[in-house]
Amino acid sequence: MEKVNIICMKWGTKFPAAYVNKLYGMVQRNISIPFRFVCFTDNGDDIRPEVEIQALPELDLPDNIPERGWRKLSVFAKDFGGLSGKTLFLDLDVVIVDSIDDFFSVPGDFLIAHDKKNPKKMEGNSSVFRFEIGKYPEILSYFEKNFEQIKNEVRHEQAYLSREMHKLGALEFWDDSWVPSFKYRCAPSWIRSWFEAPSIPNNAKIILFHGLPNPPEAIKGISGKWYRHIQPSPWIEKYWSE
Repeated sequence: MEKVNIICMKWGTKFPAAYVNKLYGMVQRNISIPFRFVCFTDNGDDIRPEVEIQALPELDLPDNIPERGWRKLSVFAKDFGGLSGKTLFLDLDVVIVDSIDDFFSVPGDFLIAHDKKNPKKMEGNSSVFRFEIGKYPEILSYFEKNFEQIKNEVRHEQAYLSREMHKLGALEFWDDSWVPSFKYRCAPSWIRSWFEAPSIPNNAKIILFHGLPNPPEAIKGISGKWYRHIQPSPWIEKYWSE
């Protein structure tokens, strides 16, 4: 099989280099396909040498706007990063628990995790998505020309991306069991959460951590919300490591 691309982005101070290093470690342990791992960042300090570092792409955004992941849309540039071919984008705070080979063999032009916060919506969670470099440059160009309008129509980048891919007839979702949400699938709900610890659902490959908690909080049993209780999940450390 041809070499595939696995990419991530790190900007600002939310995530330290350790997240990139652990993501690379998880990928390396869970793939049998030749791959190129690239991190696009504004600060490559302390990132392990196996990771290819490229500059964070320029994107003309107003200052002091809320963080909504808009920078991810830069991956749809025609010649993004000098890459070509199948490319899997991974958020820095995912936890890989099984082989990710299948993410490259499923047919389709664009695949993304289904956002389970609003399961009836045709909307993806962009923690894990696959696309072909250079295939949909209109996603980025339309965004750049119409940002003021778009930010009033949708809340964040994944809503815009899903909407536009759906218009193009390209929006497809991963098997839900492959990409479970830690909050909605791993962690027991309500009363059960006081007696039962989070666990890995059957067939899970990449666990998504969106909002709160993130992996280090989940390990300790810190939910990040006063109304949500979770028990510690020490098993995460087995996977989330360099």
